[in-house]
Amino acid sequence: MNFRFTNRTGGVSTGAFASLNLGSHVGDQLSDVLRNRQIVSESLGSIQFMKQVHGERIAIIESTVDDEPTADALITGIPGINLAVQVADCIPLLLSSPEAVAAVHVGRKGLVNDISKKTLDVMRHMGSTSIQAFIGPSICGRCYEVSEDIYSQVVALHPRSASRTSLQKYALDLPAALREVLDSEGVEIIDHTICTVENHDLFSFRRDGVTGRQAGFISL
Repeated sequence: MNFRFTNRTGGVSTGAFASLNLGSHVGDQLSDVLRNRQIVSESLGSIQFMKQVHGERIAIIESTVDDEPTADALITGIPGINLAVQVADCIPLLLSSPEAVAAVHVGRKGLVNDISKKTLDVMRHMGSTSIQAFIGPSICGRCYEVSEDIYSQVVALHPRSASRTSLQKYALDLPAALREVLDSEGVEIIDHTICTVENHDLFSFRRDGVTGRQAGFISL
């Protein structure tokens, strides 16, 4: 198993997307995005990206294809295929077992619709028993301010997500809620959490608005 979380450095994109932007849907020059993806693939190998829509669709990948599947989780049992999840504040969750690996996009909506648990269920159906989780950089509970309505909706389902900003406004701690879900599923957690808003080496939609996407990658 190999995994990696990128940051925003080491690519060719410029301006708001400087420099290792891997998102082709954010307004960056497509030629720059493709070059950035090539830079990563030169060190990792074949990569499968997905079109993420904050849904709950899980795609099983048996070979890399140019037509990116619309999904918020990718799973493969084929060695050598790197699965990618792109983020700019949401959580890049990577799941690993000897039988299969997965890349999961866990934002607020993904937490509510249980995308992580559903991905674990599919992996177990594929024969996975001992699963590790790698949690990558995302927005922290101090920085993710939300409305009272959204706060109440999410906290009702995931009490551990309750947080406040430095000004005591409603906020959500998605990594804390995700860790509780993974703990309840008996999954070992390796935490690489860094706040995307607070760390300027990372892309952050909440901080910058127009920005690129970093990614998490995992392969068998």
